[in-house]
Amino acid sequence: MPKTVADVMSHDPVVVRSETPLKEAIQILAERRISGLPVVDDVGKLIGIISETDLMWQETGVTPPAYIMFLDSVIYLQNPADYDRDLHKALGQTVGEVMSKNPITITPDKTLKEAARIMHDRSVHRLPVLDSAGQVIGILTRGDIIRAMAASQD
Repeated sequence: MPKTVADVMSHDPVVVRSETPLKEAIQILAERRISGLPVVDDVGKLIGIISETDLMWQETGVTPPAYIMFLDSVIYLQNPADYDRDLHKALGQTVGEVMSKNPITITPDKTLKEAARIMHDRSVHRLPVLDSAGQVIGILTRGDIIRAMAASQD
């Protein structure tokens, strides 16, 4: 019988709230050696995820988009909205200002094969696992899937 997400996910993951100071979230990630945290609202529903990728802007800063001037008009060579989003992340002080909204999720009854396909196709490293009420009950990482693959070879 194929393994399900519930079989290999990490149960009761550490979560943060949108008002959590960024320094606190960074400390949690470093101390627990994890790469991302689900962000929940006051009733425990998932509203976002904060990952190492979201935090990189804090260190690297942001480069304004390239543009050219033509007949007194500015023509951006990249989407200026991306610059605004990245600048907001670079200057953010709370989890809510830096997190990625609308994360891709999965339910515990899905197979690991389905989870792996979602992670691969959507280029994500972790999937928050939600129950039918939208509560975070676990998290599935690429590492969890690899460990399950290794265990099945024994």
